[in-house]
Amino acid sequence: MSASTEKKIRQAAREAGTDKKTLAAAEEAKQKRMSKIKWTVSTIAVIIVIALVITLSVTSVLYTGTTAITLNGEKITPAEMNYYYSTQFFALANQYGDYAPLLGLDVRGGTAGLGHQTCPLLPDGGTWKDYFLQEAQKEIIQVRAIEKYASDNGISLTEEEIAQVDSSFDGMDQLAKLQGFGNLDKFFAANYGAGVDKSLVREVNLKAALSAKVLKQVAEGFEYDDAQLEEYYKGLNGESDVYDYAYYYIPAGTAETVNEDGETVNEPNEETRAEALQKAEAIVASYNKAKGQDYMEKFNAAVAENVEGSTVNRRSDTASGLGVYKDWIMGSHNAGDIGIVENGGGNGQYVIMYLDRNDNHYPMAQVRHILVRAVAGEDGTFTDEAKAEAKAKAEDILNEWKNGDKTEDSFAELANKYSEDPGSNTRGGLYDSVAKGQMVEEFDRFCFEGHKPGDTGIVYGESGGVPGYHVMYYVGEGDLYSNFIAENALISQDMDSWITEISQGYEAVEGFGLRMVG
Repeated sequence: MSASTEKKIRQAAREAGTDKKTLAAAEEAKQKRMSKIKWTVSTIAVIIVIALVITLSVTSVLYTGTTAITLNGEKITPAEMNYYYSTQFFALANQYGDYAPLLGLDVRGGTAGLGHQTCPLLPDGGTWKDYFLQEAQKEIIQVRAIEKYASDNGISLTEEEIAQVDSSFDGMDQLAKLQGFGNLDKFFAANYGAGVDKSLVREVNLKAALSAKVLKQVAEGFEYDDAQLEEYYKGLNGESDVYDYAYYYIPAGTAETVNEDGETVNEPNEETRAEALQKAEAIVASYNKAKGQDYMEKFNAAVAENVEGSTVNRRSDTASGLGVYKDWIMGSHNAGDIGIVENGGGNGQYVIMYLDRNDNHYPMAQVRHILVRAVAGEDGTFTDEAKAEAKAKAEDILNEWKNGDKTEDSFAELANKYSEDPGSNTRGGLYDSVAKGQMVEEFDRFCFEGHKPGDTGIVYGESGGVPGYHVMYYVGEGDLYSNFIAENALISQDMDSWITEISQGYEAVEGFGLRMVG
């Protein structure tokens, strides 16, 4: 028997508690436990209480008194790292929602277990815990760098801005109690990690508010002329254009087969894949034989001729939403051109029809509106009577404006007074950069149907399932949407470069407390 093998056996024996030393130690411990039985119940109770106090005190010190990382001499506690770590997790989980598992991220258990989930976003491998630790560290560096810039340039929060941050805590104590927490500190610790309390959250939110103020000022300092914006947009090579198209998907049928493991399964095979392709080719042939210029009508007829009870889907997407047929759609086509694209797994065929391409070189709309929502009944539904009442109120508001001086300013005053749209009812109902397809259909149509400045009207619309009426005031045309896209992209690029520049020299040194984060 080799020495290494003997060592492994001894280790296993110790773990199982069967080696001689362990057995002797166990017997000694047993005798000591027997003698402890003589202690009084009151003595034990006192010791338990003391132990709990010590444990809680030590736990608190570990998260608020040790160092997770050090940035240029400043110590960042595990508690603060926990907050940023958790917010990074929540942001990504909310962004991807049900699609998070496709990235190998199980969000059901919160931040627990992230150290055992492989993260595909890390080029050199690693877990989701590693990823969120890195992102938390990046955010802390960015916040500290912006904070220093603010200090060097005399930028600070006003009393009103500080009060806005403090107002975000209004009602949270009651929320914490409703969720079973004794106080807000316990609520924050449960949601963001050990050591996180109201004081820390307030401090972090004040830093965030200052950062937002600085970023806004810096962004407003970037300027680009029309030539720069057009050059940038052309350089996108159609990635931000909007493509109008229609498609019909034909999945390959399944057949009973035996897989490599000897299991009987139902899945597509060469024969069913060929049948799907033949059906797609038949639809294309029927379409090409049809007469007339109504492409959608011809497409639907071709599908109905070959597939019983089916209709065509129509969509508008930028390049990022085109999926497997992106290359085909973005090719050189005329309206009504049709083709076939195989799906990613080869288990189906898309019949695709090109309709139009919008390069976003149109002026955005500037409008004001007053939203009047219908009131739901006790059962949560909206009756025709409720909709009629909302319409009547909208008409009354428009008449009130017409009976006044009929100016944009007076419309803005009514919007602040009556509108139920929280996104605009504190700024006179104004939306000054409305792009096509951004608003509900009726609102959108009013914006782009050729109105003159000062035109008004009432349109119906449903947002989030809630019906209502919009009292509209057309202000005028805004900038080209292509310029808007280019400007925002350039600002984002220049902001990233600026942040990288001011963050130079910040080096994070890991501390003992980093192991307690997450």
